Amino acid sequence: MEKKLEELDKSIIELISERSKLFVEQVKKRGSSPVDAFSPMDRMKTFELIETLNSGPISDELLKKIYGELISFSISAAQPLKVAYLGPEGTFTHIALLEVFGESVVSVPQKTISDVFSEVEMDAVPFGIVPIENSSEGAVTYTLDELLETDLKIVSENYLRISYSLVSLCTDLKSVKKLYSHPQPLGQCKGWLRKNLPTVEVHHVNSTSMAAETASWDKYSAAIASEISARIYKLNILDQNIEDSKHNYTRFLVIGKKDHPQTGNDKTSIVCSVKDKPGALYNMLRPFSELGINMTKIESRPNKKKTWEYHFFIDFQGHKDDKDVEKVMAAVKEETIFFKILGSYPAGT
Repeated sequence: MEKKLEELDKSIIELISERSKLFVEQVKKRGSSPVDAFSPMDRMKTFELIETLNSGPISDELLKKIYGELISFSISAAQPLKVAYLGPEGTFTHIALLEVFGESVVSVPQKTISDVFSEVEMDAVPFGIVPIENSSEGAVTYTLDELLETDLKIVSENYLRISYSLVSLCTDLKSVKKLYSHPQPLGQCKGWLRKNLPTVEVHHVNSTSMAAETASWDKYSAAIASEISARIYKLNILDQNIEDSKHNYTRFLVIGKKDHPQTGNDKTSIVCSVKDKPGALYNMLRPFSELGINMTKIESRPNKKKTWEYHFFIDFQGHKDDKDVEKVMAAVKEETIFFKILGSYPAGT
């Protein structure tokens, strides 16, 4: 038994080395720019293979993590990759970044979502990652506003299960007099807070990680943050999973300058404004139904330049180069006064 295990280990190590060398060569053939190094299709094809072939006992999730890190290291070996994100270290955006790009990437924290877009626009980094919506609290409006103004493309998406902890220098809830939190987690944990800290003094900060950092030097305070943040700032975890919904997910977008080809399982995002006339919204949406294209999201956002006019952000299944999608977009353009493609990219799960 031991000899067979040793032989298997040798084979696995040799195969991993061979795979990594081939993948590095493949990445180098794409081009010399860091933009060419990352392809969402690499992960998608590998993960689909895992789901098809894995017979256990190791879970799909563990195998995906292992292969994700192999891909990450190979990309970095071929072309060092930097990615901007809403920092500091330990935010859920940082966790999402590591899921998409792996530990080998150079993570570049930014103070605001706007800063993430700026870093990519100025070519300081080839990619950025930003939150776009939460299953409990809805859209992240800062990201919608940036997508409206930028020339950057959505190149990938990722869904992350969000679980919050109450972290503090204190050792019990009774000692907590002040709470630091980003506004989104406050909304997602309001039931728990109402029950357990009904009179606490609340202060808003820019991120969950900043909340944890602030709580690390404020003796009688606490923060709503991730367990990773608690470890980074050496805080006690007073309670875990304090979010009201246990089906709490945030969707993240990877932004960059390069369009990606069809994969067969794609999503397209657009933003548009309809004409000011009766039935305008109905006429704009009707082609989706007629051509059997499924919309996965529609979100309205006020037009900041014209009072009482709105932009509509729409996600739907399919790639912009698919024939039916081309027909839909042509029909939508006929009914709008403003139309913009935000990107076509592999659909996340």
